[in-house]
Amino acid sequence: MGRITSSRSQLKGDPKHNSLLASKFINCLMLDGKKTTAQRVFYDALEEISRRNEAADSSSIEVFEAAVENVKPYIEVRSKRVGGASYQVPMQVNRARQQSLAIRWILGAVRDKKGRPMHLKLADELLSAYKKEGVAYTKRENTHRMADANKAFAHFAW
Repeated sequence: MGRITSSRSQLKGDPKHNSLLASKFINCLMLDGKKTTAQRVFYDALEEISRRNEAADSSSIEVFEAAVENVKPYIEVRSKRVGGASYQVPMQVNRARQQSLAIRWILGAVRDKKGRPMHLKLADELLSAYKKEGVAYTKRENTHRMADANKAFAHFAW
């Protein structure tokens, strides 16, 4: 009685670029099961990126992939209870979690902005993440800073 779950093995590349990352991103972007709408928003954002990024030599899908790569955190703090006290212990982030955090932060940053079409906000955030700035990148930097500040508790990581 194996139920089909949305797992890595189920994921197929997106229709245009055959990219698994893009497919995953579209799935996370999707609300209420409206995949077509999510795809339209994503591809419009990529078009907007290529329109603005004419000087650069990288394609819009490469900009997207680099943006997600730039937002991925390598280390984060986790709460650990030791003898009645909670410590913020810095820990390595595994690959799958890095990706899902990066996607979540980018989409969170986009959804917090108000009053413009989604694809424009998404294009903005992806371009700024590509340039190592913007809300999602700042969040990653803060996560790394927190981990750095709590380095003293690293010996609790077991």
